[in-house]
Amino acid sequence: MPREFEVREEIALDATPEQVWAAIATGPGVDSWFMGRNEIEPREGGAGRQTVLGVTGESTVTAWEPGVRFATRTHASPEGTFMAFEYLLESRDGGSTLLRLVHSGFLEEDWESEYEALRVGDGMYLRKLAAYLRCFPGRTSVYDLFLAGSSVTTREDAWARFAAAFGLAGWPVTPGRPMVLSVPGLPAETGTVLFASYGFLGAVTASSLYTLVHGHHGLMVAQQHCFTGEPARERAQAAWQAWLG
Repeated sequence: MPREFEVREEIALDATPEQVWAAIATGPGVDSWFMGRNEIEPREGGAGRQTVLGVTGESTVTAWEPGVRFATRTHASPEGTFMAFEYLLESRDGGSTLLRLVHSGFLEEDWESEYEALRVGDGMYLRKLAAYLRCFPGRTSVYDLFLAGSSVTTREDAWARFAAAFGLAGWPVTPGRPMVLSVPGLPAETGTVLFASYGFLGAVTASSLYTLVHGHHGLMVAQQHCFTGEPARERAQAAWQAWLG
């Protein structure tokens, strides 16, 4: 039987409410930091679509108050599961914004594991949003990759692969630590670590935002949001898919 959940997060963003709105309430903006391919019809009652790994989910815009409040709710499954996202924007001094997220709905199987992944993942994605707004202001990504590979049983093995991909030698890893992209088939590129926590490692370079995930049932996922178009999408996709296995 489905069971209710709710996750609440907030983050201070070095961007105006208008800039934050463009990042959370438009398809190209969401593509640039979240996951998959996104389409949003800009009105209350409008349709939303998100395609991840070839699967498209549909949602409805339940609140549309530009610069203030944006909310969506996915269509319920036959079992009654769904997810709802509400973003509340508050203008702050100096052209900054306080963003509050309420992520709620009903989950079914393996509730504890799924809830923990959502609880940690929501905070990670908000930190990724902050990095997008700070490092690539006024821009949207040229291409976005969301790729899945083989499952890795232990967290230790996953972290070892993460560390190798980002040229990191030793743990713990803290935000701001220098990294070097070290994936065969891709040019070495220096950057900094954005976050390192339960199953997630993120970094930013001059060209891209990167996220590596050890997800549900041990699934390995790699994400890249590229803002320069280099390397070419096909080259990057082939290199990351080979790395994932």
